[in-house]
Order: sequence, then structure tokens, then C-alpha cells
Amino acid sequence: MREIKKIAVIGAGAWGSALALTASYQGDDVILWTNSDDDAARIRETRQSLCPVPNARSLPANVLVTSDWADVAGADLVIVVVPSVVMRSVADSLVNVGLSDDAVIMTCTKGIEKDTNLLMTEILSGCMPYPVGVLSGPNHAEDIVLELPSLTLVGFEDLEIASAVQRRLSTEFLRIYTTDDVVSMQLGGAIKNVFALASGICAGLGLGDNARAALATRGLAEMTRIGVARGGRMETFMGLSGMGDLVVTCYSEHSRNLRAGRLIAQGKSMEECMATIGQVVEGIPNTYSTYQMARKLGVRTPITDLIYGILYEGKDVRIAVSELMQRGLREETIGD
Repeated sequence: MREIKKIAVIGAGAWGSALALTASYQGDDVILWTNSDDDAARIRETRQSLCPVPNARSLPANVLVTSDWADVAGADLVIVVVPSVVMRSVADSLVNVGLSDDAVIMTCTKGIEKDTNLLMTEILSGCMPYPVGVLSGPNHAEDIVLELPSLTLVGFEDLEIASAVQRRLSTEFLRIYTTDDVVSMQLGGAIKNVFALASGICAGLGLGDNARAALATRGLAEMTRIGVARGGRMETFMGLSGMGDLVVTCYSEHSRNLRAGRLIAQGKSMEECMATIGQVVEGIPNTYSTYQMARKLGVRTPITDLIYGILYEGKDVRIAVSELMQRGLREETIGD
């Protein structure tokens, strides 16, 4: 049976810190890596995430915070939690770290690479010889660090590896399921950010609960169409990494994408949104990549097209909503 001892978490933001905390519960040392010497020193001193949550548990002594790649050497499991736009550079760095012979890599980044439309596992697999999987679900770090009940999904093409990660990371408050459908998991996690932006726009415009419920439902249909066309399975989109993640991101006040959507409804630019929120808003680059992918696959995505028009073509939000509502009438379907 595969055994995972040394874990390294790459990325010390809120989610990376939450996963390092979770991984620490079995008592083994966990490496929490950040690219900033100053950030590493601050976290070591405060034992808190760079994005602290009131009343959150402090990082225990067996979470070793570092900015030195040498400390990652020998890791059995590397959990990558960095913005999608820097995934390729992080992958290039990991190649030379010297992981254990049986190491596995797991990405928690929810994004699609611009122009190539590659998934995060595909970027990592293209740079190194290790098995690469993904963790995704309705998981905001703010709940994890408070030890509130949460569920998530771990996916590897090899289910034996997924089960090993499941056993190693499960806790009393984090229940983990497994799958081998890594394509659907990643597309669900990335594309839901587009609809979270749209949900924020609806909230910001005061369009009501009916509109937001309809948006999430038809958003699920869009992400499923893209996913099936890309080689994923429909049923995965009905689960934790699809519908579950979509719901929490569209409605939780912890959602950066939801907050960005509200700012967009007020007329703020993409740059102003990101500056105001002060953290990565993955829905903004994800909208561009999702629009690209849908065009390449020939998939119908009216909501994605609307958000793309607002963000990248300067379309007025109210005109965009009106155009969406006045499209030709049709039968309700998930597939084309």
C-alpha cells in the first residue's frame, strides 16, 4: 500500500495554508513553501496565513514555513496551490527539486492556461515524470481553518494513488472522495469562477434571487457541455467539483469572484476589481480561457460569452443582460 509521509505545499496563501494545516494533523512534518523570504518570516512568526481568518487555528510546529526549494526535496506528495498564471514557472522549478522516487503531484489551482487551453495537470505532466492529480470541491479556506465540516474530491487517473492521498489528508472535519475523472474536476473548478462573476453582477444590479438561481443552473449546463466535449464525464459535473463548487462560489461571501462581480456591476474595471480585492480573482483570466476553449470545441456558451463581452469587449452590463434574456426561445437541454 502506498504510504505518504513528507508533504510539501507550494503556495502560502489562504488555501495553501489551510491545506498545510489539514496535512499536519497526522503528525508528520509538512513543508509550506512561499516564493517570498519576507512572507515566510512573517508566517513563521505569526503562525497565521497571509490572509488571516479570525479565530482560526494557528499553524502547528510541524508545519515548516520556508522560501528555500531545498526544503521541498524528498517530498512524497507535492500540493501546488499557486495562481494559474504562474503554474508553468512553478512546474519548471519543481523539475530540479529532487522529490522522492515515488512522488506524486496534486494541483489545487482552478484555472485554464491562456491560449494553449491546457489544464493545470497537463502543464505539470508536461514538465515532470510524476503522476499528477487534482483536489477540487466546495472548499473555502475560511471554513477549513475553522475546522467546519467540509467535503472535497481528489482525482488521479490511478485510483490507488487517489486513495492514498484520500487516506493521508482526511480529517474529522474534511471528508474526501475519489475519482479518476481529472478532466471534469478541473474544468468544473475553473469554469465555475466565470459564473461566480456573473452571480456577483446579478447581485450588484439587484436582479433578484430568481435570476441568480437560473444563472447557476444554466451555468452548470454550460460547464458540462464544455467538459463533455473536452473528454470529461457528465456525472462528475453533478458532484462536488462541479455543482458543489459552483454553488459555494456563486453564493458565499468568501468568494472573491462574487465580490469582483459586484464591483463590475458598479462600473469598475478588471484592474480596479483586483486592486480592491487584493487577491487573485481567477474568474477574470478564466473567462478569457473558457471563451477560447468553447470556441475551439464549438460549444454554445451564452453566459460565458456575456461575461467575456463585459470584461474584454467593454459591453455594458445591463445591455448584456438584456441581450441574454431576449435570445431565441429553446428547449431546456444540457447538451447541444
